[in-house]
Parts: sequence; C-alpha cells; structure tokens
Amino acid sequence: MSCQSCGGETVAVSVPAELREYLPGNAPAVAVCRACLAMEPADDVPGESPDLTVLDEAVPGNSDAAVPLLLLVGLLDSLALHRAEITALLERVEQAGTDPLLAVDRLADSYGDDAHVDLGRRRHQLEQLL
Repeated sequence: MSCQSCGGETVAVSVPAELREYLPGNAPAVAVCRACLAMEPADDVPGESPDLTVLDEAVPGNSDAAVPLLLLVGLLDSLALHRAEITALLERVEQAGTDPLLAVDRLADSYGDDAHVDLGRRRHQLEQLL
C-alpha cells in the first residue's frame, strides 16, 4: 500500500481494540507512511507486529508506547478537531514509559519538512495542551 499523501511506502500496524477509538472509523489497523508519517486507517491486519523502529529510532521499540505515539502523530494534522484524542494518547505514551514530547522532537529532527505536518510547531502546541 502506498501513502495517499506522498506516495511513499507504508507499514501496516495492528491497533489494539482499546486504541481503536482514536482512529477515524473503526479500522483494526493503520498504515503509517515511512516517508512522511501520515496515517490512514487500514482493514488489512498484519499477521505479526512489525518492528516500528524501522520508521525511526525515535519510535519506541515497546508497542505499548509506539502504537499510541504513531496514532498521536497521525492525528496532528488537526489539533482542534482531535484535541481530546491527542490528549488521551499523550497520556498513554507517557504511561507506557516514553516521553511523548521528546519523541515528537526527535521525529521532527529526523523527518523535517518531509513529515505530513510541521512536527516542530505541533510539538510546541502539544506542550501547551499539557
């Protein structure tokens, strides 16, 4: 599957049932673009969980933190629309033992202008949410 935003290669990630409420629609998985980090719901559930560190070293190896972090980044295109979901996902990432703001900083450094949103600017706005 290719990214609808940039045409890049995507990684399918299974989303646990307790996190599906944070997805647009009721898809059991998401496709995350390796080039721009854009996220889109996917119906094809991968057989086994991929190593999400292939996206970037800033993505935790721990899926309890990685999946909510990727969902969070995927929703950053509209803070106003997804404010409640983003706040809940920030808390989940933090509860899983990862600093979400530091992870977003590192992703901003890695992806720069290639990211689907300005992660540096969004990081500042996330800090204000907390």
